[in-house]
Amino acid sequence: MTDHRALDAAPDGSEAADFALAEAEAELAADLEAIAPRTPRPVPGTSRHRLRPVLGFLTILAAILVVWEGAKLLGGDRLALDGILGLPIRIDHRPPFQWKIANDLSLPHLWTVFNAFFVQDAVGDTLAVRLLWAAFATFRGALVGFALGAGIGLLLAIVLIQVRLLERSLVPLLVASQTVPIVAIAPVIVVGLKAGWFGIALVAGYLTFFPVTIAATRGMRSADPRAFELLRSYAASNRDVLLRLRLPAAAPYLFTAFKIAATASVVGAIVGELPSGTREGLGGAILNAMQYYSIQPGRLWATIIVASLLGIGCFVLVVLAERRALRHYRPDDLGVAA
Repeated sequence: MTDHRALDAAPDGSEAADFALAEAEAELAADLEAIAPRTPRPVPGTSRHRLRPVLGFLTILAAILVVWEGAKLLGGDRLALDGILGLPIRIDHRPPFQWKIANDLSLPHLWTVFNAFFVQDAVGDTLAVRLLWAAFATFRGALVGFALGAGIGLLLAIVLIQVRLLERSLVPLLVASQTVPIVAIAPVIVVGLKAGWFGIALVAGYLTFFPVTIAATRGMRSADPRAFELLRSYAASNRDVLLRLRLPAAAPYLFTAFKIAATASVVGAIVGELPSGTREGLGGAILNAMQYYSIQPGRLWATIIVASLLGIGCFVLVVLAERRALRHYRPDDLGVAA
């Protein structure tokens, strides 16, 4: 209980009220901590444990590359090489099978894709340099779209939590919005609004807001009911419940949604670039590579690789942010600021 002797010692009524409020908040935090189940905090992983996901990823990647070239050797086109790395070595391999999916047009050799990165254009720039700048332009649209979508999704979740009747009527519309093909929505947003690269960001935000809305709503509902009732017993406002309980409880759910939204924002930005006519982003690079696919298939595959790396990079950024933000989070944490 609050110490009334401390209140009597306060110089005036304003300071006494502030002191009483601080005492009540301290009591509330102590009571919530008392009802929280005690579980040991996770021990930080060793460097070996942290390397396991990386090693697993590299192993899967190596397996994919082996299967790729294995399919070429078994069912691809004839392989004729005269000289390898300056050595007088000749290879003339005729695969025993003929698979359409493994021919040089559908599935070029890995070294064909690798060499495509170093093909120079009329200006003298290599494809790798052009794709690097294109990836930066796409990342800009994806980043803005991610921020817009995440912000709108979180605001929608807060509204749905506060107004249950609105949730029952609005959620079906949100679900229906995600059934419309993005390739049909993108021209309406990009061409119709004529907003330039910001229209591309809006397309990215369109793919981003839905997972954040659903995850945030579920996360804020996962808060411990005992903590909720205790906050109400102290006459806590809806704002206090939101900031002290619901949002901290939703943090793990939000970061899971952010991982999905990060990669979706890259896809949305690329799709938004297709009808925009821009040549800056990866969408324009994909359209350009498609025009030369019959004679330079490695060019399109190189563009696809860069787009994939951009998506993986955005995912990794969210993972790093999650580790930093939730490093002191407990699975049974009630999310109350002390």
